[in-house]
Amino acid sequence: MAWFKRKEKGIHTATEDKKDTPKGLWYKSPTGKIVDTEELEKNFYISPEDGYHVRIGSNEYFEILFDDNKYKELDAKLTSKDPLKFEDKKAYADRLVAAQEKTGLKDAVRTAVGKSKGSDLVIACMDFSFIGGSMGSVVGEKIARAADYSLKNNIPFMIISKSGGARMMEAALSLMQLAKTSSKLAQLADAGIPYISLCTDPTTGGTTASFAMLGDINISEPGALIGFAGPRVVRDTTGKELPEGFQTAEFVQEHGFLDFITPRQELKNKINLYLDLILNRPVRA
Repeated sequence: MAWFKRKEKGIHTATEDKKDTPKGLWYKSPTGKIVDTEELEKNFYISPEDGYHVRIGSNEYFEILFDDNKYKELDAKLTSKDPLKFEDKKAYADRLVAAQEKTGLKDAVRTAVGKSKGSDLVIACMDFSFIGGSMGSVVGEKIARAADYSLKNNIPFMIISKSGGARMMEAALSLMQLAKTSSKLAQLADAGIPYISLCTDPTTGGTTASFAMLGDINISEPGALIGFAGPRVVRDTTGKELPEGFQTAEFVQEHGFLDFITPRQELKNKINLYLDLILNRPVRA
């Protein structure tokens, strides 16, 4: 005997009463774990099931690192031009406009100054959602200006890398940013101002070849992809099979390119502890 029995056949729900499931209520990690998005946000965008660190942008990192999410953005209106009139399947100028409209960002990096555990900190954070976090003239210029701000005001500097490398649509102009940013970081070193480099997933190409590996300490989140060329290119070039975990943060640390790996929920405490120690000031709780 059936437990339940329909009195009428079919479902009679008026169209105006039908409800769709809102998008974005759940997140599925690469290991297949399903996480409620609200729970994910409360857990610093880390899957509680498997510890997977979800890719996040500058908004989220600023919220995590700056006290009460209060900060002053630097050079917020700086935007890229198209001096080479570059065009592939789409004109670069059109690609820039499309990326700006889709992401609400001006370019692939945002820079800001604010308090972190009560002390000033300048942060330059890359956004992978803007043309793969590629490094063009604006990215290099904003990082250089942020370094200048740190130098002028004697404030520690931090760069959060999340990039596919140099922006090919700007050709040599993009490659020039490697030298520009590296020279500015050298000025910070000469002035004794700490510079922290945080490598997140992914940190590749020109960013790895410049500022991402020039920190007084180079740190990373667990599982981040860190390298210059991608694993497929390395394998095809060398003709050899790559070791397990190649180019993960753990592999890179094991081979001496990272000082330590820190989970995102410990990031704020860890970087401020380092700053207290290196600046010889009382350790903040």
